[in-house]
Amino acid sequence: MASRVIPEDMLELARRYRDRPYAPYSRFRVVSVVRGESGRLYVGVNVENASYGLTVCAERVAIFNAVTEGERRIREVLVYALDSDEPVFPCGACRQVIAEFSPDGSAIVYAYSAKTGKWGAALLRDLLPEAFKLETSE
Repeated sequence: MASRVIPEDMLELARRYRDRPYAPYSRFRVVSVVRGESGRLYVGVNVENASYGLTVCAERVAIFNAVTEGERRIREVLVYALDSDEPVFPCGACRQVIAEFSPDGSAIVYAYSAKTGKWGAALLRDLLPEAFKLETSE
C-alpha cells in the first residue's frame, strides 16, 4: 500500500462538490478528483439512473472530464465517499479505466470517508495487478 498523505488540494475540491452527486437510489454519494499529468485537477460525481446499468461512478466521470480537457495520463485519484464509515476504493470497472490512463500502474489511489476521516492509499498496480491492455498507436 502507498503511504502518502492525501493532497489537501484534492480534498478541498472534493469538499466543494459534496452536494453534487446524484444518488437517489443507493443513497451512496461519491465525489472523485483526479490529477492529470499536467498537475491540473478534475472532478466528477456519481450519477445514478433508474436503470442501474446506466449509472456512472464518480471516478469515471472525473477521468472522462480530464480526457475531455486533453489529459492522457492520470497521476492520482481520490475517491471521497460521503456515506460510508470506511474508505472506499474504486470498483473493478473504474480500476480498469484508471489503468487506461496509468498504463504502468503508478497512479496513486486515495480512498477517504467523509463521515469518519478514515483513509487509505494504494498504487493502482496493487489494486489491479493484471490490468487488461492493448497496444495502440496513441
